[in-house]
Amino acid sequence: MNNTITLQSITRARHQLSITYTFNDYNFEVALWYDTVDLLELEKRFGQDQLQRIYFHIAAFEFNKLVSLKPDKVDFGPYQDYCTPAFWALWDKIQYKVWSQWRYEHDWPDYKGPELAHAFADSHQLSSIDNQLDSKVRVLSFCGGGKDSLLSARLLESQNIPYASFVYSNSIYGPSKRQHQIVDELLSGLKPEKIHRQYVYDSFVDCPIVELDTDINVKSMLAAETPSSIFASLPIVLNEGYQHIALGHERSANIGNLIWDKTGEDVNHQWGKSLEAEHLINTYIQDILINNFSYFSMLQPLQDVLIFNLLREHLDILPHAHSCNIEKPWCKKCPKCAYVWLNYMAYLPTALINSIFDHTNLFDVPENQLWFHQMLGLDEHTPFECIGQVEESRLALHLCKAKGLEGKAMELYEFIKNENFEAIAQQFTQVDVENASYPVEWKERLLEKLKNGASNSQAYINSLTS
Repeated sequence: MNNTITLQSITRARHQLSITYTFNDYNFEVALWYDTVDLLELEKRFGQDQLQRIYFHIAAFEFNKLVSLKPDKVDFGPYQDYCTPAFWALWDKIQYKVWSQWRYEHDWPDYKGPELAHAFADSHQLSSIDNQLDSKVRVLSFCGGGKDSLLSARLLESQNIPYASFVYSNSIYGPSKRQHQIVDELLSGLKPEKIHRQYVYDSFVDCPIVELDTDINVKSMLAAETPSSIFASLPIVLNEGYQHIALGHERSANIGNLIWDKTGEDVNHQWGKSLEAEHLINTYIQDILINNFSYFSMLQPLQDVLIFNLLREHLDILPHAHSCNIEKPWCKKCPKCAYVWLNYMAYLPTALINSIFDHTNLFDVPENQLWFHQMLGLDEHTPFECIGQVEESRLALHLCKAKGLEGKAMELYEFIKNENFEAIAQQFTQVDVENASYPVEWKERLLEKLKNGASNSQAYINSLTS
């Protein structure tokens, strides 16, 4: 039997895009709601055919999560005319790279992903859309409510660059109302010109298909959240005339968790946020879908060491940021919580961080012992989470030691105490000017700001260790 995932239908109402897809006989639906976009009016402005092509891309990157069911074929159903060679090259590359972790966890080195079930469409269907730029606000800045969103927005504000914020909720993170409430707490301390909210309701992410159908022999599900969210923001980009979308993806997203000995590939949990993914998606949208558009990351030139140091300029709003994907704002026992807390403690005022984490010492939490072990490079791979590199965790633990912090996980310091921490600090506080993809009109100013922050960060680290 050939297991097939199929895109069945895409329908739209004034503020909703609804997508249905199947895995063999199983049906799933995802609905995306836009609070500031009237899709019917948008079709009048740009043409129904052009918007239908945008809808197809949103649907295609939403339903690629079904690759987690190990399909043999992918069928774009009544929308296969949009599946050009260029589109398939992008879709297939993203599924292969993002699902490397999933393939590694299942020990399936020979599975490359599903094959296309039908022929390619003509690659010259429609010309790209001429984006009608807004005269003032050119940037749509993604805001997930975390430290990276905070810093990205404040960097824009520091250079008087007007921006709007894009906030989306997803079923995978719990009730949407709670998600937006938490992000609103952060937004109250920022200065966006406008806030756009998207609500994503997904019947697949919490379904019991794996438990109920024993023929589906998979242990975990995965989704290409970043690529999906970028395409899902395009109706907002067109509606408002935004020229740029900005995210807060840091340099550590370019480095994987391990090299898989069976395939030789770099297994990277964060690949969807990497510079490679950014270039692929950016080039495709510019060439195929929308003129006068760019996608870039505000933090791509920065390692986490510098990012955490720069947060000292924003302590007023830091308590409103959150990073946990398990139980918002903090579950205190997942790798993301452990990593952020470790670095907060290393670079930020201890009293403030204690108040944010309810005076819990995450060094002593039993569930975190494995995470600290992994993030310090003392296991086969680092945790499959959006965290920094081994050297960054080691430097953070070294600084926590210098600050006199104690706890069970601090015992691991004996394994790393001979590290060249001075060299690590020097390396990870550099600004990667070459890979800063900021718009030309702001690039020099932003880089100068970051370079000053790098010098201050080096001075701070030296003050703790001298």
